[in-house]
Amino acid sequence: MRTDFCKTFGIEYPVVLAPMAGVVPDALVAAVSNAGGLGLAPLWHVNADKLRKSVRNIRRLTDKPFGVNLNMEFPSMEHLDACLEEGVEIISLFWRAPGEFLAHAQSGGAKVIYSSGDAADAKAVADLGADAICAQGWEAGGHVRGTVGSMALIPAIVDAVGDVPVVAAGGIADGRGLAAALSLGASAVWVGTRFLAAAEANVHPEYLSHLLASSENDTAHFDNLFDIGWPDAPHRALKNSTSQMWEDAGRPDLGQRPGEGDVVASSPIGGDVLRYQSKSPSADLTGSVEAISMWAGQGVSMVRKVQPARDIVRDIVDEAKIALERIRYR
Repeated sequence: MRTDFCKTFGIEYPVVLAPMAGVVPDALVAAVSNAGGLGLAPLWHVNADKLRKSVRNIRRLTDKPFGVNLNMEFPSMEHLDACLEEGVEIISLFWRAPGEFLAHAQSGGAKVIYSSGDAADAKAVADLGADAICAQGWEAGGHVRGTVGSMALIPAIVDAVGDVPVVAAGGIADGRGLAAALSLGASAVWVGTRFLAAAEANVHPEYLSHLLASSENDTAHFDNLFDIGWPDAPHRALKNSTSQMWEDAGRPDLGQRPGEGDVVASSPIGGDVLRYQSKSPSADLTGSVEAISMWAGQGVSMVRKVQPARDIVRDIVDEAKIALERIRYR
């Protein structure tokens, strides 16, 4: 199962850890890479010094390839330069067009993965020289730029970008999803929600309990609900008391939503968390964690137990092999 994506990025298995800010610690990044996948560290939301510290710590925990995710909604060349100076060999760019970041990263010796939600955008960035494209379907958890489901998006992007490897994202949480993605022409899968139940993940126990109990019907896509700190950014999360309050009030606009300004939780590191804030429920929070943006994709129904990250990678790969064999011999 060593695909073109695996060969390009020097990994054994075509499984990528989605870079989920606030809940993906260094240990989880390293664990996925040590298991043969590709760990991506979400470090755009910390300062450059903390970024350097995390990169050095991950390197102490693994000698395998890993990357750093940067968010083009909050672009920082200082962060990219810090990555390159620390010898990071893989940069993941997300949300908006990469601009000068792609060429700068590659000039510093890094390979670039760009996340896209439509074929035209993917082709434009592939033509600029991106080393891989992540096709993020509408089913994905967290912030979702596109509006097309994975089943239609993946082959559209595969056809648009030619020989550039495509990573499939959105609703993929087990080996059947990997087998399906490979059948559609993708070269790897980008997995988020399943890794929230990794033993190494930094998720709050209440958040975890909701994830483990949820069905595919328990998420919702919002254009602009959990928007404090990141406005005008569509996203998918578990339905909760905050979304229900908003629904019951008739989905009012910003400034008229019930409970605006309420402090629903707090963190010794980040301080108060407001209702409607874009915030991953990390383990250090206290308060009404259920009321926070509990990011999750529609694949949450396949997340049923806590496992070490290495077991998640191996299960996905083994299940995909079985699924592909079953298809082959039918």
